[in-house]
Amino acid sequence: MDLFSFIECAKRTNSIKALFDLLVSCASEEGFGEVAYGALTFAEPPRLQGYLPRAVTVNFPADWCHRYFDRNYHVIDPVVRRTPMLPGPFLWDELAKQYQLQAAEHVVLDEAREAGLKHGMSIPLFGPFGRVSVVSFASPFDDADPQYRMSHLNALAWHFHVAFAEIARPSDISCNGKVTISEREKDCLRWVAEGKSSWEIGMILRVSENTVNFHLKNAIRKLGTTNRTQAIVRAIRLNLV
Repeated sequence: MDLFSFIECAKRTNSIKALFDLLVSCASEEGFGEVAYGALTFAEPPRLQGYLPRAVTVNFPADWCHRYFDRNYHVIDPVVRRTPMLPGPFLWDELAKQYQLQAAEHVVLDEAREAGLKHGMSIPLFGPFGRVSVVSFASPFDDADPQYRMSHLNALAWHFHVAFAEIARPSDISCNGKVTISEREKDCLRWVAEGKSSWEIGMILRVSENTVNFHLKNAIRKLGTTNRTQAIVRAIRLNLV
């Protein structure tokens, strides 16, 4: 199942389990069929609670899940600890190179590999009011290449995240009526979806870069999102682009 098929199927389901199964199906075709989705919550001082222990949003090996939660590994898991600090997708294999991990953090990564999660990546998902969630993809294959699959899995994670939020807790947008965005805002979102920068979009549409940013900010606000990626995902889900 490709990304387009995932989007179309996700739009037709109201079941979290069915949605997660779709995510696993798409990720499996990329060789990363071990998937976990969860919310990271914050208190003062920050307290990371890790993946939600729900069977419908985690399909990591059962023995590993039991050990993870029984031993409270979410407290020392370097993936959970670093996710809020990073702006985009990251590879588990790179954490030890980028940070001076504590011995306990190495234990979590080593035991995860032994459990069959040979290579993994995580995608931070930022929402309003400082909310942070994460989707993690892992592969049981020694020769898996997460770097090569990162772009597609990143897009897949965002589509899943938005669809999950709408199923689990309907947004104000969904409840209060139809969202309307202008044709120029739609044009800008379409080109962002094609990977174009604000400057490039300005050249295509023959407007200034500031004008493009103005339209994108308006679209993001109207769609009730916090960034361009989320705005594109929600616009597609609402059949606006």
